[in-house]
Amino acid sequence: MQEIGLDPAACTGPEPPGIRRRESFCPVPIAAAGLNERQGITMSPIDLSTTYLGLQLVNPFVAGASPLSDHLDTVRRLEDGGCAAIVLHSLFEEQITQKETGRIRHMDRLDRQFATVVSYFPEPDVYALGPDEYLEHVRRVKAAVKIPVIGSLNGTTAEAWLKFAKLIEQAGADALELNMYEVITDLDQSGAEVEHRLKQVVRDLAPELTIPLAIKLSPFFTAFGHVAQSLDDAGAGGLVLFNRFLQPDIDIRHLAVWPRLELSSSDELLLRLRWLAILHGRVKCSLAATGGVAAPTDGIKAILAGADAVQMVSAILRHGPSYFTLMRDELHRWMESRGFGSVGDIRGRLSLVKTEDPNAFERAQYLRTISGWSSWLGYQAYVRAHEDDEPTPPS
Repeated sequence: MQEIGLDPAACTGPEPPGIRRRESFCPVPIAAAGLNERQGITMSPIDLSTTYLGLQLVNPFVAGASPLSDHLDTVRRLEDGGCAAIVLHSLFEEQITQKETGRIRHMDRLDRQFATVVSYFPEPDVYALGPDEYLEHVRRVKAAVKIPVIGSLNGTTAEAWLKFAKLIEQAGADALELNMYEVITDLDQSGAEVEHRLKQVVRDLAPELTIPLAIKLSPFFTAFGHVAQSLDDAGAGGLVLFNRFLQPDIDIRHLAVWPRLELSSSDELLLRLRWLAILHGRVKCSLAATGGVAAPTDGIKAILAGADAVQMVSAILRHGPSYFTLMRDELHRWMESRGFGSVGDIRGRLSLVKTEDPNAFERAQYLRTISGWSSWLGYQAYVRAHEDDEPTPPS
């Protein structure tokens, strides 16, 4: 990802080994007159607001789709804790088709020839909310909070169940997130077919809605940038990067496969940062990060890479709804320490939008990292030695 350009005339001192800056590296803190409160000058208020899917948010931090939104008391606590918008828990394609047709993936639950396959799926009462209850829940959540409420659908096909999106809109949702989650096990199905089907879903569904449509995506496409651009062209209002595929484990004691659901950690953020940085400024739609945002620094990184919004679930499950306040306050504190006045000033600041050749840049970074272990270790030593330096104001 591209680094912030600094004024060469203001910089002195050696450049750390193996690190290429857009202009030059400045290891000496620059005193910024007018930016430091300790000089007796009051800073202007910092604007943390952002626009996501055309919705005005008071800050970039959003509750992602999860059971956190299943109960009104928790929804209110999320808003009180500083959450800027809520994505509701997903309603699944299988729930909708079973209610409307009595079938799951075109298989009748009462037909003995499908008994084994149908038994893989949960019984209807396992889900927190059925289709009718989901619509009522949208209405109740909208009445309970003032922040935007985003509905969520999760499925695999471009079939009639998608008409339920209009009902979610009519129930009052401010936007809709569509999660097309599927692990393709059919060896005869090509990547082109998968991409075409996804693009067709967006092309068909987006014009039917008056609310924005966000698509939650997996990173596992051969040319993800092309997929993102095609969905943008097809009418997606936003892209959510990335879905976390379930990773089942094997129980060697009982010779069984069992699903494993683990909360995300900061280690998962890097893939999101890469593609946020690549896409920022090159697609028209909004970009949201989801997965890997475990600490305030993770949220700041996502915005610097290009995120309009940062969705959080695991960190909130670990620390509670008030963690949104910490995320917001730490973003404010970091921006204040560096003299940034608004989220717009930092969004995409470390993206590739101004890089002359992003492909060459990505390849060069790979070669530089693999070939320059000593340089990388030198840079790490430099960072540790300057951890307590005063921050450098924006150029």
